[in-house]
Amino acid sequence: NCRGVREDIDTEDVQEAYFRFMEENPEFGVIKDDEDEYDYDSDGNVIPREKSKMIDPLPPIDHSDFNYQPFEKNFYNEHSEISTLSSDQVNDLRHKLSIKVSGLDPAKPVCSFAHFGFDEQLLSAIRKSEYTQPTPIQSQAIPVALGGRDIIGIAKTGSGKTAAFLWPLLIHVMDQKELEPGEGPVGLILAPTRELSQQIYQEAKKFGKVYNINVVCAYGGGSMWEQSKACQDGAEIIVATPGRLIDLVKKKCTNLERVTYLVYDEADRMFDMGFEPQVRSIADHVRPTRQTLLFSATFRKRVEKLARDILQDPIRIVQGEIGEANEDVTQHIEVLPPGPAKWSWLVKRLVGFTTEGSVLIFVTRKSNSEELAANLKARDFTLGLLHGDISQMERNEIISAFKKKEFPILVATDVAGRVFISLTLEFIVRLAFYLKFNRPLQNSLIAHCMAFSVFISLIRCRKEDVKLHSFHSVK
Repeated sequence: NCRGVREDIDTEDVQEAYFRFMEENPEFGVIKDDEDEYDYDSDGNVIPREKSKMIDPLPPIDHSDFNYQPFEKNFYNEHSEISTLSSDQVNDLRHKLSIKVSGLDPAKPVCSFAHFGFDEQLLSAIRKSEYTQPTPIQSQAIPVALGGRDIIGIAKTGSGKTAAFLWPLLIHVMDQKELEPGEGPVGLILAPTRELSQQIYQEAKKFGKVYNINVVCAYGGGSMWEQSKACQDGAEIIVATPGRLIDLVKKKCTNLERVTYLVYDEADRMFDMGFEPQVRSIADHVRPTRQTLLFSATFRKRVEKLARDILQDPIRIVQGEIGEANEDVTQHIEVLPPGPAKWSWLVKRLVGFTTEGSVLIFVTRKSNSEELAANLKARDFTLGLLHGDISQMERNEIISAFKKKEFPILVATDVAGRVFISLTLEFIVRLAFYLKFNRPLQNSLIAHCMAFSVFISLIRCRKEDVKLHSFHSVK
């Protein structure tokens, strides 16, 4: 007689799997917090420094060693109402949407969710999420993505880019054969920061439920064991930061052999953070016949070169003008004398700012942020504090509370420049030292923040800078 098997005793449970993982990976027993990635000169100006925790890129591979199975990536059937549009009508619609398109034979833009051809399940989920009509980038990018074309999408944060690549991904995943044990994801979405990856994950999870699609979020600072186990259990979609994905692939917790839909979101920020070698190595590990979508708020030369190298015959979609000032933002620079002038300026106006909405105050040093927060609290202001020595769990709690408007003011160092804050801010105040303030951070904030009304920089005056003041006055 065959001996009976007690699954609750003889098979490995979650606790045993955890102990086995810890034995194999003892260095991941402690989660290390990220350090502040900036140094400062004698004047207090921010100096980016080499990252000590930079992950080595993935090694090169020979794709001829893999037997890639064919797959379908064209799922777009043009709606009859769109088919009847003439070239002039298409151009008028793009002009109305403030969209410019280039590339060989791009799909026509649409003006209704019904034009996408989604099934009732997905349309119902979209309606429940309170979408009323496609945003401009969605109107053009989704038909192109459903048609299986590579995309370069350039639009500011808050334009609806996430849905523009996520909804076609769900259709793409559902057409592929189911994952076998040990296989990696079908869709891979790369984001520069843990905050952005978590936000994309929440959206992917929400809409993925429609088709019972498993989604995993992998980012530095999270539990390596939990993320590894989730990948090994099987996930059709992985949302990840480049460094953590490389760690998971090197440890064979997942692989990229099944990836046929690759997305780079906020590619310009990945380059700003020094991820170019990692980004390129990940693209090199995905099958060459994949569909690739690259989205960015700006389109600098390095991003353009990456697009040429990893995309095939892409359709380029630009909402607005590349490099134009964000029309939703009014920028002011206040040049003040040395001494307590900045503090006096801020205290005099802060009550007025908070009555209009949320206020984000940036300072350069952690010690300055703590001092400013203490001084503001002494004047009975309710606020949150964010800097590099705060743990990831505390950061998440502070950011979440700020989003829920539990306090109106957030004082932060430049570590928060990596935080993708998806809410409306009325004011961002930048307490810089001299005219050589961290302009890349300011540009990144203006390009990537969801929405805010006024960006104010307070600059300490030096005699040699007086002639430059008029040049830096911006609105």
